[in-house]
Amino acid sequence: MTRFSNELQAHLQSGITTVCRCWAVDRRDGAVLGFTDHDCVLSFEGVDFRPGSGLTARAVQQATGLSVDNTEALGVLSDAAVREEDIEAGRFDGAGVRCWLVNWQDVSMRWLQFRGSIGEIRRAGGAFEAELRGLTEALNQPLGRIYQSPCTAVLGDGVCGFEMNTPGYASETVVEKSNRSEEFLWGALPGFEPGWFTGGRLTVLSGGAEGLWAAIKADQSDAAGRRITLWEPVRADVQPGDLVLLQAGCDKRMETCRLKFNNLVNYQGFPDIPGEDWIMAVPRQSGMNTGGSRR
Repeated sequence: MTRFSNELQAHLQSGITTVCRCWAVDRRDGAVLGFTDHDCVLSFEGVDFRPGSGLTARAVQQATGLSVDNTEALGVLSDAAVREEDIEAGRFDGAGVRCWLVNWQDVSMRWLQFRGSIGEIRRAGGAFEAELRGLTEALNQPLGRIYQSPCTAVLGDGVCGFEMNTPGYASETVVEKSNRSEEFLWGALPGFEPGWFTGGRLTVLSGGAEGLWAAIKADQSDAAGRRITLWEPVRADVQPGDLVLLQAGCDKRMETCRLKFNNLVNYQGFPDIPGEDWIMAVPRQSGMNTGGSRR
């Protein structure tokens, strides 16, 4: 349990203090890393905070109201803590960050000074600099329904409600050929018609890129076999023999939701919204001129 009110305050006011800072980084792949500017390992809340990482933080800028608290963390790239290839692969993107002021003689006397996430990361010369953003950063994101003809849900999310583990909508397969982790080629993908995975997702399940994913741009069949092309390369090397998960794609049209996924009850688009040409509509002597669906 964290004790701040009396014990830590009295310790800070004593004039002779034994305090340090500890940081916990919670990556989205489940890895938790602990750092401290003390010279010994400290442990609390199930995390070991290790020294020697070279991680330091600047002063936290805090304000009242809805302004975003922010600071920066500086550190050294090393195999033991933060590796350059992990940053390049995006494993620290959006990672959660917690920072405490801790009495290293009694770690139960600590104060959670900052909680947020990692923003922009810059690296050069064997070191990195990470922007840390407070919890109010999430309030900068626009919220609410968007009224448009295509569906606004993400396939498989809570709004869409489609179960992606449904047989016939995903395939675990071993990579046969890979071109710069951007284009993948198989002799065949039995049971899945060409274009089935267009707009879907490729997730790497093993190898050096395990846990990373990318959106599928095209799913085509030609004389060479079945070709899956991504919108951008996976941010780590995917080698032949690595296991990947291919998930079906959705083009956000009502017909696709009804015929491909049988999920029309959860469709989040508005297909009957009049097009922009309705603004230019003029009276007609015959025929329909209601502004209804043009399907």
